[in-house]
Amino acid sequence: MSQSEPVHGGILIVDFGTQYCQLIARRVRELGVYSRITAPDMALAAFREQRPAGVILSGGPCSVYEGDAPHLAREILDQKVPVLGICYGLQWLSHTLGGRVEPAKDSGGEYGRTEMELTGPSALLEGVRARSTVWMSHGDKVATLPPGFTVLARSGPCPVAAAADDKRGFYGLQFHPEVSHSEQGDVVLRNFVVKIARAACDWRPGHIVAEKVRAIAAQVGTQGEVVMGLSGGVDSSVAAVLIHRAIGARLHCVFVDNGLLRQGERDVVEHLFRDQEHVDLRIVDARERFLRALDGVDDPERKRKIIGKVFVDVFREAARDFQRAHFLGQGTLYPDVIESVAAHGGATAVIKSHHNVGGLPEDLDMELVEPLRDLFKDEVRAIGRELGLPSSLVDRQPFPGPGLAVRCVGALSAEKLEILRQADAIVRDEVETHALHKGLWQWFAVLLPVRSVGVMGDQRTYAYPVVLRVVSSQDGMTADWELLPLEALRRISSRIINEVKGVNRVCLDITSKPPGTIEWE
Repeated sequence: MSQSEPVHGGILIVDFGTQYCQLIARRVRELGVYSRITAPDMALAAFREQRPAGVILSGGPCSVYEGDAPHLAREILDQKVPVLGICYGLQWLSHTLGGRVEPAKDSGGEYGRTEMELTGPSALLEGVRARSTVWMSHGDKVATLPPGFTVLARSGPCPVAAAADDKRGFYGLQFHPEVSHSEQGDVVLRNFVVKIARAACDWRPGHIVAEKVRAIAAQVGTQGEVVMGLSGGVDSSVAAVLIHRAIGARLHCVFVDNGLLRQGERDVVEHLFRDQEHVDLRIVDARERFLRALDGVDDPERKRKIIGKVFVDVFREAARDFQRAHFLGQGTLYPDVIESVAAHGGATAVIKSHHNVGGLPEDLDMELVEPLRDLFKDEVRAIGRELGLPSSLVDRQPFPGPGLAVRCVGALSAEKLEILRQADAIVRDEVETHALHKGLWQWFAVLLPVRSVGVMGDQRTYAYPVVLRVVSSQDGMTADWELLPLEALRRISSRIINEVKGVNRVCLDITSKPPGTIEWE
């Protein structure tokens, strides 16, 4: 297991299984307040360890009156700190404290944007307009509030959109303030976290470098050695530098060239870590091995699993040379832990597989060193800047673990990957050279497994189409498509068609997430 120093104070978030739990944690941290997610059955122990200033109860897919609904110890309400229930959290508060929750049979529930009307003044909704748009997603409603509660707001189908028991410090919202669709959700969360719970706004991820280094040194000890798979992405790079600062030459990094990398990736990693950071770096050329394993495979999830398995096999073979390394370094982030294995024990469903979480063989018999395990991506970037890493690395766009394999749709080949690699390099060059990436989340090319007729130089061509994908997002959970300036689109299209052999058509993907995903596979 990995080790990290406990952080006291902040806000404890109890996950009842909502898809928005990460968003709640992020919104709290954006206020400069530390947040931690835990499961209902672990909440009391987590509270005693963290000693938070307040507790937020998340939403969830269950009905509180059903037998299999998530259980939370009633004692969490006896800790003399403010509690905010969101959606299911409000319903749990009401049900537990003597109110009544029932199916919203008259309306069938409430989903999407809704107009909310305030019914009276309150500290929780201070600064919120009398009428504002909020995001609802519930099939049950609070029919009767517990004794001591008053209604703060309502919507057309929902008589209790917000409620409070100021005397005991209990608050509830039927809507989701954490999602951007709730116009003034940030105001509501700030009111609870900062004004009501009075949590200290002292969470600055860039300022915890020294703490992370101390924690790593304490975990590994004075003689321990760490071996780590280095991808060259933001997460593994920042984790590697932190570990290197803690134990120096006792860190051994392995970079696996799987043939699915972007153009120039291997050279950049070698220059930064071997030449500048002076890290012990081994490069393993496994391009042919990965392509053989992926030959003829067109199912996206099979691709991911094969890539993960081959990576583990290659890494295991390389790691055998470091017999004294009994620790395994990883760039695992908080969202990786939550999405992949629900390590906090909550009801959150598995969303996708990550190559650095849960896929390691049980017989590896190494203790994990995961210094970023409690951090979000933007916080990792802040630490990277504090470490002095170049902005070209720290501010680079997210890149999927399986690499170009999930952007080359269908079965892979060395030829298709090289076409995509060249097209993607042009997209990145045009966007970044002309500083068009401000406010964007990702910008990349996708190669489709079809060919179409074209005319080039008075001759008929039969070549592949490349799709340009440009999106904006705050966290990757939802995303909007973005349109680059017309002149930039002209340059990108012209360069790809003229410079990349095998392409005769460039298309735009103008699909948001949802209903689509950011990646194509």
